[in-house]
Amino acid sequence: MTNLLSLFLSSASQGVLWALLAIGVYITFRILDIADLTAEGSFPLGAGIAAVSITNGYHPLTACLLGFLGGAAAGLVSGLLHTKLKIPALLAGIITMTGLYSVTSRVMGAPNISLLGQPTIFHWVESFGIIKDNAVLIVGLLFALIVVCLLVLFLRTETGLAIRATGDNLAMSEANGINTDNMKIIGYMISNGCIALSGSLLAQNNGFADLNSGIGTIVIGLASIIIAEVLLRNQPLLLRLLTVVLGAVIYRFILALVFELNVEPSDSKLASAFVLVICLSFPQIQQKFHLSQKKKGGSVK
Repeated sequence: MTNLLSLFLSSASQGVLWALLAIGVYITFRILDIADLTAEGSFPLGAGIAAVSITNGYHPLTACLLGFLGGAAAGLVSGLLHTKLKIPALLAGIITMTGLYSVTSRVMGAPNISLLGQPTIFHWVESFGIIKDNAVLIVGLLFALIVVCLLVLFLRTETGLAIRATGDNLAMSEANGINTDNMKIIGYMISNGCIALSGSLLAQNNGFADLNSGIGTIVIGLASIIIAEVLLRNQPLLLRLLTVVLGAVIYRFILALVFELNVEPSDSKLASAFVLVICLSFPQIQQKFHLSQKKKGGSVK
C-alpha cells in the first residue's frame, strides 16, 4: 500500500507537468476543432530555450516565460500557414514541426543540454526542506492552476468567446463578423505556448533538454483528454480543464503501474503504446458496452 501511494505521488508530480501539454492540445483539438501536430516541435523548443536560458544565467522563471514565448511563436507560424496560405491544419502542423527541429537544434547547439548543478524552479521550493517529488507536485499544481484560471478568464472575454464560437461553428462565426483567421492564430499561439511551457518545466525536472523529447507528445496529450472526457462530460469549462489535469495524472499513474511489472527497457515504448491504445479506445469500448446493455434490455421487453 505504501509503495502504491509513493508511486501515485511520483506519477502525480510528473502528471501535473504533462498536464500543461494536455491543456495546450485541448485548446486546438477540442476548442478550435483542429488537429495540430506543432506540439511535437514546440515541446522540445520550450525545453531547449529554458535549458539555454538557465545555463546562460537567467532565472528559471524567466526561462519558463521565454519557453512559453518560443512556443507561441511556433504556434503563430502554424496559424499563418493554415489561415493565410490555406494549407490544411494537419499539413501546416507537420511543416512547422519539421522546421522546428532545425530551429531547436540551432537554439540548443547540441542534441541535448544537461542542467545538472544548475538552479531550477524546483530547487527554490526544495530549499524550504521539501522533498523532490513534493516540490515538483507543488510547482506543477501551481502552474497548472494559474494556467487554467487565466484560460477560463480569457475564454470568457469577447475574444475568448469568439475563439470558442470559431471552433463550434466556423460558417456562423464568419456570418456574425468574427475574424475567424485571427481567432485561430490566437488559439494556435496560446496552445503551443502552454505546450512549450510544459517542455520548459519537464526539462528542469529531468535535469536535461533533449532534441528528440517531442516524439509522441501529441498522443500523450490526447490520451489525457480522452481520460478526462470519460470521467466527466458536458461540464463547465473550468471543470473540463481541471479534469484534463486529472487525466494527465491518471495516465502517468497507469503508465507507472505498467512499468512496475518489470518491463524490459527495450520494451518501454511498446508498453507505452499499449497503454495509449487502451486509453484512446476506451470511449469506443464504453459505447459498445452501453449499446449491448440497451439491446439486452430491449430483448427482455
